[in-house]
Parts: sequence; C-alpha cells; structure tokens
Amino acid sequence: MLKSIKTSVLAAILISTAVLAHAQKKVNEGTLTYTLTYELSPEQQSMAAQLPPETKFKFNGSLIKLELEQGPAKITVINDVIQKNGLVLVDVPIAQKQYAVKTSKEENEQMMGKTPVLTDFKSTGEKQKIGDYNAEKYTYKDDKGASYELWATNDIQLPEGISGSEFKSLAATPVKFTRMQNGVKANVTIKALVEEKVGPISMDVPSSYELTTMDALKAMGGQ
Repeated sequence: MLKSIKTSVLAAILISTAVLAHAQKKVNEGTLTYTLTYELSPEQQSMAAQLPPETKFKFNGSLIKLELEQGPAKITVINDVIQKNGLVLVDVPIAQKQYAVKTSKEENEQMMGKTPVLTDFKSTGEKQKIGDYNAEKYTYKDDKGASYELWATNDIQLPEGISGSEFKSLAATPVKFTRMQNGVKANVTIKALVEEKVGPISMDVPSSYELTTMDALKAMGGQ
C-alpha cells in the first residue's frame, strides 16, 4: 500500500509540474504584435492620423528590434529593455547613405518619457479569454496614487521588460493594459505572439553605417 501511495504522489507531482510548465510557457525569442487604440484629448486630435494602429517587433531575450519605413528610408530601432539604451539605424538606398545613432538611457527617457513606477498589483479574481490567453484582471497604482486596471495571463512568460519594465513586480504577463507615453494614453492588447528563431540582435554599429547623433539626424530630415 505504501508503494502505491508513493507512486500516486509521484504521479501527482509529475502531472502538476507538467501543468505548471504548460501554464507558464517561457518564450525567450520570437515576434510580438500589439494592437493600439488611443484616448486623445481635444488638443491631441490633430495627431490621430499619425498614431499607428499596431506595433510589431522581434525580440531575443532583453533585446527588441522594430523595423519600419518612412518615405525612402528604412529604419531599424534596437533597444535593450533592461539597460534602456538603444541603436537607431537609418538606411536611405536612393541616396546610398546609411546612418547610425546610439541612444543612452537618459536620451531615451528624454524622447519617450521616464518609465512609470507602478505598485500594489492585486488580482481581482475576475477572468476572461483575451485572444489566445486565459486572463485575469488586476488592479494597481502609479506613483501618484491613482488606480488602474489591466488583464494579465499565466499562459506565457516573456523575458523581463519585454512588456514594459514597469510591470516587473506583476506576477503575470500583461495582455491588455494602458500605457502613457509623451502625454498620449494608449490601450494596448496582445494581437499575436509567434515563438520563432529571430537570430541574434546586436547593439553593434554595422561597419557600413556612419555614426552620427540624433540632433544631426533630425537636421537631415530624420525626425
């Protein structure tokens, strides 16, 4: 009988471990797409057409890479979500010019605003399916004491900082949340997560690129 009890306990441990591993699948490399909607004040309505309806980037550990086109230029933005420094690569094939700008944590904060301090994450027990994920509602507060809500899941676990370093103390992955950036309030929802090999993402400046500054790039029309 003792043997059967030990076998049952072992089986229970193995099953619970398998369930936990499935429930908290770690995705360290892949492509992540978010949909974006905005809550704009009357003064901000003029910028509505310039705000993207979604954002898509590749990630490998704490490094993310966003690629976009602006006129004749192909722009690659690489950021370290832990160190907060970055690299901007601008390729203008028609002019046969390639520029690179290294950005520090301080410069990124100046451009994008400081990372908010969020605390007191509490589960409400309310649950719903959001996209492919089983999500639960949480409440939290910012450093001014204002209260907010978000939905998060334990189905997946992304590398630290990928969803935003402000959610570091949240014991789940945000799938639907609000973000303030440069005074614009954006509602963010995970649209798609593809686990795939994206290869190494490097912060090194390619040899064919001319290293310059953000001010010099803006002066050339790269704002």
